Amino acid sequence: MIANIRLQMPGCIDFGAGRRSSIIDYIGTSERICLVCDPFLRNRVADDIVPALSDKGAEVVIISDVIPELPVDYIGAVVDTASRHKPDTVIGIGGGSTIDCAKLLAVLVKSSQNTYDVINTGTVGERTVKLVTLPTTAGTGSEVTPIAVVTDDEKKVKKGIVSPCLIPDAAIIDAELTVSMPPHVTAATGVDALTHCIEAYTNRYAHPVVDGFAREGIRLIMNFIERAVNDGADMEARSSMSLGSLYGGLCLGPVNTAAVHALAYPVGGEFKVPHGVANSVLLPYVMQFNLSSCGDKYVSLARFLGTEHGGEELAQDFIHRVREISRRCGIPVTLKELGITESDIPWMANAAVGVTRLMNNNPRPVTEDDAERIYRNAYRGILDDIHGDGKK
Repeated sequence: MIANIRLQMPGCIDFGAGRRSSIIDYIGTSERICLVCDPFLRNRVADDIVPALSDKGAEVVIISDVIPELPVDYIGAVVDTASRHKPDTVIGIGGGSTIDCAKLLAVLVKSSQNTYDVINTGTVGERTVKLVTLPTTAGTGSEVTPIAVVTDDEKKVKKGIVSPCLIPDAAIIDAELTVSMPPHVTAATGVDALTHCIEAYTNRYAHPVVDGFAREGIRLIMNFIERAVNDGADMEARSSMSLGSLYGGLCLGPVNTAAVHALAYPVGGEFKVPHGVANSVLLPYVMQFNLSSCGDKYVSLARFLGTEHGGEELAQDFIHRVREISRRCGIPVTLKELGITESDIPWMANAAVGVTRLMNNNPRPVTEDDAERIYRNAYRGILDDIHGDGKK
C-alpha cells in the first residue's frame, strides 16, 4: 500500500526570470502592505517594487532591519511596529530569515498570540492577512513551506513553528533576484537546499510523490551549484538552483528534514553559524551514519546522476561526492573550522536529540551517544566510519 500524504502549497507558484513584476497581480486596490526585506535590499525594493504597488493605490510600509537567524524576541518587536499600520497584506522579499519573519508577521499581526505561543506544530490559530513571498536566495525553500524557524537565544537553540497558516498565498520565484548573492551565500544556501532534498528522499516518511521533487532537486543542485558559485551571472545555473531550491521546499511540508537539521540547530543557535553552512558541514557525516539504513537510496541517487561505476561502493562514493561539492564551493567541511571545540560536543548532542520533530524522521534512530559520535566525526573530518560505530 502507498502511504497517505497531504500536499499543501501556495495557491500560486509563479516561477521564472523577471516574474517579480507579477507581484501586482496578487495585490488588490488600495491595500495596506507591510513589506519585509533584507536590509541591503531596501533601496532596490523602494525603487523597483514599491512604485508598482503604489501605482495600484497601495500604502506600503517597509521593514528592513531583519536580524539573521531570527531571534524569538525580535518577532514581537516587528509585530508591534507593523500592527500600527494594520496591514491587509504582508510581502516577504529576501533570504530565509526574512521570509520566515514575514510569515510569522502575517499570522501574528492581527492575532492575540505571540511568538512563544506558536512555537511547535499546529499551534497557530489562524491567518487573516494575505501573504506573498519572493526569495532572493536559492536555498531555504521557505517561500513555499508551512515552516518558520526562530532562534531561542536564552536556550541557544533553534526552534520550528509549523502550520498550514504559514503557507503563502503566492510565491514568486525569480532567479534574477538571486544574481547579487555573493559566492559564499550561493554555496551555503545551495547545499542547504541539497540537504532538504537528500533528507526528504531518505526520510522514514519518504513518499513517491515527494521523491520526484527530491531527486530532481538533487540533480539540479549537484550539477549547477559550482557554476552558480563561480559565475553569479550565469542565468542557466541561477535558474536551475532556484528550481532545485523550490523542489526542496516542496519536500518540507509533507515529509520534512531529519537528523542533519536537528544537529545543525545547536550549531546555529549557539555559534551563530549560518544555517546553510551548519547543514553543509554535517550532511556527509549524517549520511555516513545513515548508510546502513538507506545505502540503497544513495546508490539509486548516484545512478540517477550518472556514473560508470557499479556495486556497493556507489553509496560511499556518493557521500564523498556530496562532501567534495562543499569543499569545491569553499564551505568548511569540519566543525573545527567553525571554531567549535570538542568540549562543546556533549551539550550540543543533548540539545540536538531534543529536536524530536526532526530526529523522529531520520531513517536510523539517533541516540545521544550517536549524536556525539556524529559531531566528533564532523569535528575530526572522519567520513569512512561505515557502520557509524567505529568499525569498518
